[in-house]
Amino acid sequence: AALTSYPWLGCTGGPYSVWTHWGISDDVYCAGKETTFEFVEEVLSEVLDLFPSKLIHIGGDECPKSRWKACPHCQRRIREEGLKDEYELQSYFRRIERWMHTRGREIIGWDEILQGGVSKTAIVMSWNGKEPGIKAARQGNPVIMVPKWHCYFDYSQTSDPDRYEPLGNPRYVPVRQVYRLEPCDQLALPDQKRIMGVQCNLWTEYIGDIGHAQHMVLPRMAALSEIGWACDRKDYNDFVRRVPALVRIYEAEGYRYAPYLFEGIE
Repeated sequence: AALTSYPWLGCTGGPYSVWTHWGISDDVYCAGKETTFEFVEEVLSEVLDLFPSKLIHIGGDECPKSRWKACPHCQRRIREEGLKDEYELQSYFRRIERWMHTRGREIIGWDEILQGGVSKTAIVMSWNGKEPGIKAARQGNPVIMVPKWHCYFDYSQTSDPDRYEPLGNPRYVPVRQVYRLEPCDQLALPDQKRIMGVQCNLWTEYIGDIGHAQHMVLPRMAALSEIGWACDRKDYNDFVRRVPALVRIYEAEGYRYAPYLFEGIE
């Protein structure tokens, strides 16, 4: 959408159009043009004015490199900055982190920011499994664990979504799978302290209203909450015994929760 409005921010200059379909576009911001960084800083300036949070998420995921490989501006940037390849060119965006630091903020980025090297102060959000988060914690970075096969709540909650569930992503993350997450797995005690916490992601391409969102989140959020607060004393059978007590709260508040766990459907 930004490239459609400001085509000079892209490597080819366009014309571009706003996507109306699924997928990842090869067209991304040109990392070789100073106008790109001016634009990003101007947008982030507005974000910082709106949100006082010390932590600001800047993305960094799913960035194809094909346009950069063919772009003279990007290749000149690689040569002038002594970068090894386009992955290090992506990490060149860490200059935005330095810019944020001058304004008293810290960045969060998806785990792809590790690919070309990352500063020790960047917070890594590990979504491509736990392994990127383990790597980041071991090298000294703060980490938020959000591996997709445990924490993506837009994925279906039953093994037969066509039968039981609203239209959505058919990948499968039942309550049991959420509860299996071990956020500090394979980490020594000093590295475990770098795990800031866990998070669920609810991508809303298929979700049209708040009731549907509640259906996707509840009661999986209860399982993730217990992992965050009591990962050293987890007991799934005991969790299943206790979680029906939340139904009274859901119903009192008028929440549209998913009934599958309580009906024995997985």
